[in-house]
Amino acid sequence: MTSSESAPESAPRRRRVLDPAERSAEVLFGVIMVLTFTGSLSAATSGREEVRTMLIGAIGCNLAWGIVDAIMYLMNVLGDRGRRLALLRRVRADGDARRADAVIAGELPPLVASVLRPEELDAIRRRLAALPEPRARVWLERDDFRGALGVFLLVFLSTFPIVVPFLLMRQAMPALRVSNAIAIVLLFLAGRSVGHWAGLRPWRTGLAMVGIGVVLVAVTIALGG
Repeated sequence: MTSSESAPESAPRRRRVLDPAERSAEVLFGVIMVLTFTGSLSAATSGREEVRTMLIGAIGCNLAWGIVDAIMYLMNVLGDRGRRLALLRRVRADGDARRADAVIAGELPPLVASVLRPEELDAIRRRLAALPEPRARVWLERDDFRGALGVFLLVFLSTFPIVVPFLLMRQAMPALRVSNAIAIVLLFLAGRSVGHWAGLRPWRTGLAMVGIGVVLVAVTIALGG
C-alpha cells in the first residue's frame, strides 16, 4: 500500500512552479550578466568611482533583464498553453481516428509512445474527446505569475553575492578575487542541483556548469557584451 493510499487525509504536495533546471538556468543567466561587468573591471587600475560605476551597471542590468525574462516566461506559458489547446481541439475535431492517435503519439515522450499499443492510444483519444468543452481562449493563472516572480528574483538576486565584496572591501583586487570565487561556487551549486534532478553525477554536472559559465562570460566580454 502506498503512502498516498494509507494516508488519504494528507494534502497533496504542491507542484513547484519552476523545476531545478529552470531555476539553475536563471541563476546561470544572472551570474553571467554580472560577470560581464566584473570581468571588464581592471582591478589594478580601477578606483572607487570605477567600481561604483560597475556596481550600478551590474545591478541595473540584472534588474532590467530580470523583468524581461519574467515577461518572456509569461509569454512562453501562454504560447505553450495555446498550443496545447489547439492540439486538443484538433484531436477532438479530427474524424480520422488513426490520424488523431498519431497526433497524440507525436506529442508524447518517444519512450512512452513506443510502449503504448494502438488500443491504448485510442483510449486516450476517446477520453480527450469526452472532456468538457475547452475554454475559448487561454489566460494566465496565479501560479504563472508566481513562476514569473521566481524568474525575476533568481536573475536579480543572483547579482548581490557577486557584488557584495566590492561593497565591503576597499581594494578592488581582493574584492574581484572573492567575487570570482563566489561566482564559481554559485555556478557549481546550480549545476549540482541540475545533476541531482536529472539523475546525473552532481559533481561532474557542477564542474561542467562552471566551465560553461566561464566560456560564456569570455565570449560575451570578447563580443563587447
